[in-house]
Amino acid sequence: MDEYVTTHQAEEDARNDSVLIWVNGQLKPRADATVSVFDSGFMLGDGVWEGLRLYEGRWTFLDEHMDRLYEAAKAIDLDIGMDRVGVISALVETQTANGMTTDAHARLMVTRGVKSRPFQHPGLSRQGPTMVIIMEHSKPSIPRPIRLATVPHIRGLPMTQDPKLNSHSKLNCILACIAAEKAGADEGLMLDVHGFVNTTNACNFFIVRKGAVWTSTGDYCMNGITRQKVIDLCRANDIPVYERNFSLVDTYGADEAFLTGTFGAQTPVGEIDGRKIGDGCMGPVTKRIRALYKDLVTP
Repeated sequence: MDEYVTTHQAEEDARNDSVLIWVNGQLKPRADATVSVFDSGFMLGDGVWEGLRLYEGRWTFLDEHMDRLYEAAKAIDLDIGMDRVGVISALVETQTANGMTTDAHARLMVTRGVKSRPFQHPGLSRQGPTMVIIMEHSKPSIPRPIRLATVPHIRGLPMTQDPKLNSHSKLNCILACIAAEKAGADEGLMLDVHGFVNTTNACNFFIVRKGAVWTSTGDYCMNGITRQKVIDLCRANDIPVYERNFSLVDTYGADEAFLTGTFGAQTPVGEIDGRKIGDGCMGPVTKRIRALYKDLVTP
């Protein structure tokens, strides 16, 4: 069996050894880019984040990413400590310092900050938020279609931890990824609370049946920005697209399947639970959507 592939696999780039990381207003070498062991993000996963992609000098869908960041911060009652202009300025400062023009990826993270004591209560975070921007030269290098395995871990109800929240608390997804790898796959296919196909541990999930694109209702998954752009592109280009409940039976019989995310855009899926999807390669509808998306993100 081929070695494992991840949906965030990138080409090796020696420039990443010397990138500067933005930490609370200071640009630091990788080795010095640290946060306190008392930081609420390290201690409790108490924070929110965004992944952003740089294409040809432009941070793609920047407004949508900022909308989601501030909405998530409001949802968890976290004061980011600066306005959108300030956050974007920090992003551009990090980009400029690292000489990045295209094929770069940024992970922008905000936590509730350093706690006075190692306990849960948010009131113990008294020094203001911690903000970090990790930026890397990052060109996807995924040598074959992804293999998925259905896992027992589900995306839950919004009254537990809303799956629409882009929080630092990712253990549920990590356990799903581990379960998939134990089953010989690359990534876990997660169901919703009703047993319908939902998402993977790291990406949104689509199938293609008889030329029509299907994805979940979005009720129990991260409503990804790339996911929405794919839906919009389908509607604008006469590709039938449905946000609906569907089962593993529908999935196994699909002609194509693909994943969406900021890093990989559209990543083909070749196998699910040991069953080949279509001919196991990227299908024609996925190829067309990829081309439309490339036109959309290229200035």
